[in-house]
Amino acid sequence: MKVTLTVNGAERTDDVEARLLLVHYLREVLGLTGTNVGCDTTSCGACTVLLDGESVKSCTLLTAQADGGQVTTIEGLARGQEMHPLQRAFQENHALQCGYCTPGMVMAAVSLLAEHPDPTEAEVRTGLEGNLCRCTGYHNIVKAVLAAAPSVRGR
Repeated sequence: MKVTLTVNGAERTDDVEARLLLVHYLREVLGLTGTNVGCDTTSCGACTVLLDGESVKSCTLLTAQADGGQVTTIEGLARGQEMHPLQRAFQENHALQCGYCTPGMVMAAVSLLAEHPDPTEAEVRTGLEGNLCRCTGYHNIVKAVLAAAPSVRGR
């Protein structure tokens, strides 16, 4: 089937199998490997991307379901060489270790800050509870999201 998506600002039209998951389309067809495959069951959040501005877990979403939509991946956040405020905050606050969950965590945080531009610590923890990290203990991830919030609001 033919699908048309705008991915990171660029329109793409491709023939795909009806059963192709969005995560595999992004990684295998478009070569955008920042979106990770973790659990294939929406449990871990490593595959989180934005679809029409909302965070979605792309491991259980068919590419056909995203047809006509706008997808933003971790690769689409930076403006040239300028990192997105959340990317910078994750780096500055040591909010990653192995980095496997980081793209999904950042994308979930982008969506969270769009809905709650001035979140409390509790709101950040609740907003990110669908994304798992096995390395950090979450403290620095929450710290990074809170640190980035003013910059995201001003962007």
